Amino acid sequence: AGATYRVALESAGNQAEIETDLVVHGAGRIPQLSKLHLDAAHVAHRTAGVAVAGHLQSTTNPAVYAAGDSADTSGMALTPVAVFEGKVAASNMLKGTTTVPDYAGIPTVVFTIPELARVGLLQDEATAAGIDVDVRYSETSSWYSNYRIGEPAAATKILVDTSDDTIVGAHMLGPEYGELINFIGLAMKLGLTTTQLKSMTTAYPTVGSDLGSML
Repeated sequence: AGATYRVALESAGNQAEIETDLVVHGAGRIPQLSKLHLDAAHVAHRTAGVAVAGHLQSTTNPAVYAAGDSADTSGMALTPVAVFEGKVAASNMLKGTTTVPDYAGIPTVVFTIPELARVGLLQDEATAAGIDVDVRYSETSSWYSNYRIGEPAAATKILVDTSDDTIVGAHMLGPEYGELINFIGLAMKLGLTTTQLKSMTTAYPTVGSDLGSML
């Protein structure tokens, strides 16, 4: 037998241990802000990055802007978010502070097999925000798109605001669902309703053709 590893887990005060034959480090990278000597330029910063206002401008030095991992924003630590924030910061530097980043509908994916994708709020976050949601859950392993490739683990949960039929969050586990989550993200950004999404005719048998049934 090969080597095994014992992993100690802790979340919200709960502890657990598991044994596994493989451990993968995926915690990301921390920007080396200490090498920039930000204090010398009176640029306020903290562990999460440079303290910025909504326009990504330093709160203590108006000549400095920050984006991506180097900025303390509400955006997720993702490459596309860093690129997006960089464009916003550049626009504000060249045209004046007129633009703030809009993070609505930005998805994130864990590229496991199958893929695990998320966009928007979790169910408990929606509840805490006072949003009355209709939880639309589908176990999709038996659907043709997954059955034909023998995928035994596939499911989706889509959270719909009952007041206006718009999507406030979605969580998906399945093959190519990292691509499918982009449909949901676009719908959230544009404020499309589930009725509008279900009216779309898609190519079959792509994974996108399952979206109407998930809604």
